[in-house]
Amino acid sequence: MLFAADVRGAPVSEIVAAEALRAASEPDRESSWLYARDIVDGVVENLSEIDEAIATNSRGWTLERMPAVDRAILRCAAWEILFNPEIPAGVATSEAVTLAGELSTEESSGFVNGLLSTIANR
Repeated sequence: MLFAADVRGAPVSEIVAAEALRAASEPDRESSWLYARDIVDGVVENLSEIDEAIATNSRGWTLERMPAVDRAILRCAAWEILFNPEIPAGVATSEAVTLAGELSTEESSGFVNGLLSTIANR
C-alpha cells in the first residue's frame, strides 16, 4: 500500500480504502489485512521519525534517491523495529531483506540489511 501510494502519487488513505474493499471480499485475508493495515497506519503516524532514522543511517543515499520499493520496505521494517515491540528486530530485518531480494535490485538486499541492522542497533 505504501509502495502503491508512492508510485501513484496518491494519498495513502485512498489506497488503504481500496484495499479494505478488496479484503472484505476475501475473508481468508482478514488476519494478514489487519496486520498490513497496522503497519501502514503505524508508518503514516510515525513517518517523520521513521524517515529520519532511515535518512540518518543510510550512507550516501537520500530517501528520494532510493528505489520506491526499497523505501516502502524500509519504512515497514523500520516501523516494526522502532514501534512494534512484538516483532523482534531480527525478524523484521530478515523479512525485509527477503522482500528486497525478491522485489528490488540485486544490491537492495544488502543495503536493506545493513541499514536496518544499524537502525536496530541504535
